[in-house]
Amino acid sequence: MTGQTADTDIRDDALPYHDLPVVRGGQTFGMLDGLRVVDVTTSVAGPYATMLLSDFGAEVIKVERPHGDDARAWGPPWLDQQALWFTAVNRNKKSVVIDARTPEGKAAMLDLIASADVFVTNQPPSVQRKLGMDYASIKALREDIVFVSITGFGLEGARADLTCYDLIAEGYSGVMDITGAADSGPQKIGTPAADMLAGQDAAMAAMAALFERHKTGKGHLIDVSLVESMTRFLACRISPYLGAGEVPARTGGTDSVIAIYQPFDTADLPMNLGLGNDGIWARFWDAVGDPDYAARPEFATNADRRKCRPEIVARIQEILLTRTRDEWLSLMAKARVPAGPINRVDEVAGDKPLQDRGLFYTYAEDDRMVPQIGLGIRINDQVATARSAPPLLGAHTAEVLSGLPSTKDQL
Repeated sequence: MTGQTADTDIRDDALPYHDLPVVRGGQTFGMLDGLRVVDVTTSVAGPYATMLLSDFGAEVIKVERPHGDDARAWGPPWLDQQALWFTAVNRNKKSVVIDARTPEGKAAMLDLIASADVFVTNQPPSVQRKLGMDYASIKALREDIVFVSITGFGLEGARADLTCYDLIAEGYSGVMDITGAADSGPQKIGTPAADMLAGQDAAMAAMAALFERHKTGKGHLIDVSLVESMTRFLACRISPYLGAGEVPARTGGTDSVIAIYQPFDTADLPMNLGLGNDGIWARFWDAVGDPDYAARPEFATNADRRKCRPEIVARIQEILLTRTRDEWLSLMAKARVPAGPINRVDEVAGDKPLQDRGLFYTYAEDDRMVPQIGLGIRINDQVATARSAPPLLGAHTAEVLSGLPSTKDQL
């Protein structure tokens, strides 16, 4: 079933990843070279956090139960019998299978943790304590450990031991209530936003803690909550409520604090338009041939334009229906007016400027080829690419455990 989903007959050579640049033996950024991360997380948030650390050079030991990370089973679609959700967040890692329920497995786990600079877990706090993998227990193994906990609700509080997924966190955060059209029900964001944000927060905090440890020699306890990371994402919507009592509602994204900041239809395809300041407002109307409309006194400021939003939106919509999207985008680019397409995922992956920046590539390792979405960060005009493919389950067990005190004579 190489290169195809389990329930389709798509030819391998027809799949989009074959059109991407091929990287073999890539190179990550080297800022975290020499640091070891032991990752016992599953699903998305934790694996994404440790993949980010790996992209900056850290060695990541991915400790998996005998049946593997839950996300390995999150398919179809599959590629080479691996779930593509799993391969999205697990490059550059070594997979080690340990059954910590056995005495031998528990000893190996403790030896491995003692060798780590960073330990990452996504177990609820009560489970961390039950397994002896809470901060107090891990700190006893290595005093200067950077301990990263990623849970739904944090290590303390009334909800601390509740289980959580991205969907649950999005509901708690308020983002679902303000996402969707005015006449629709609440909608989940179309990507695991809480997971990805929490993972990014965890990686950022871990790097800051490692920097501080370099100065003081002291470890740190990092407590990241999916709900809190997702809620902070709504800061620009929560602040107006706290300061002005303004409760946002679903509008299909047409209620921005910026008066004109929304999608519009054109003669063929929809587009986005953002008239974010007075200068852009004037340039837009110059570009469409009606500068007198921009100069009307009742539209003088953004606050004025918000009061007249329905009238302005109707006028802009009438104008944009007269030409195609690409014609308008060309005109807006020349006028320096923020505008853009509303791309499908296939259009994003095929976007030439993004490809030229190294964001999408196919990593080749032996006879495996795995599509990857890059870090999206350039440092000194360089991008990081994978140094190894997302690991097969247990592929590095013997390699990693052979050097541990409790197992070196058993393998």
